Amino acid sequence: MGTHTNQTKLFMEYLSIILGSALVGLSYNIFLLPARLAAGGVSGISTILYELYHFNPAYVQWIINIPLFFLGLWLLGKDFSLKTLVGTFFVPFTIWLSTDIPFKIDNPLLAAIYGGILLGLGLGIVYRGKGSTGGLATVAQIVKKYTGLSSGYSQLIVDGLVVVSSAVVFNLELALYAMMAIYVTSKVIDFVQLQTSPSKLVLIITEQEELIQSIIKDEIDRGLTKVRSVGGFSNKEKTMILCVVEQQEAIYLKKVLQEQEPTSFVVFLNASEILGRGFSLSKLYGAAKQD
Repeated sequence: MGTHTNQTKLFMEYLSIILGSALVGLSYNIFLLPARLAAGGVSGISTILYELYHFNPAYVQWIINIPLFFLGLWLLGKDFSLKTLVGTFFVPFTIWLSTDIPFKIDNPLLAAIYGGILLGLGLGIVYRGKGSTGGLATVAQIVKKYTGLSSGYSQLIVDGLVVVSSAVVFNLELALYAMMAIYVTSKVIDFVQLQTSPSKLVLIITEQEELIQSIIKDEIDRGLTKVRSVGGFSNKEKTMILCVVEQQEAIYLKKVLQEQEPTSFVVFLNASEILGRGFSLSKLYGAAKQD
């Protein structure tokens, strides 16, 4: 069973890398290249070389990515670099395949915003598959590994030199638009990786500890943590219960609490990333369940 689960997980990771790489390639041909935005990375370098010498961007990216692939193999391990090889191939392949795509946006403002969104979406999906699109994205992942910075900010750092170069080759205005695209990309990468919307942190301050505990256990089957607290106005001992739930569970829990225990103080907060048993790992039932 475990082997089958691991194979399915690995398949989904490679599927994510292929899908994300295709979006990265499309963002380049639809938005970045027509608008002459060198929005960092090897794609930015290929945009500059296309402007100067009309070199084919797909071929340029393949040529630059080869030595960077071996750098990733050395520093990030075989598993990561096998996935990097998939991303390294599929981004230029998509660019080559969609060279004559009829949908092209050459307005630099629109390209910076929507190209940045599509690029960030693609890279975020690739990173969630624990892969890379090769090139300077590999360098960004190395920076992330050794500095602890987020993927988005790592990407922001390594793209800086490419933008400076684009200011010289094109003009300052296009370089500023490229910086906009990079900023949008970095934010979208982090958003895609963190999955900010589906989960809620529920804080319940109550004197009906056992009732609330049974509601959470029986109605939505989630673990919880109890913190002893004292009311600031009444000085009465109360219990603060912390529980993380999915979006739909939060809606249902709110309805049940309003019906069965309307006197408790309840707060719902967005939870940006959830790790651990019951969310990123399967649930355990029995004596070892979350206390």
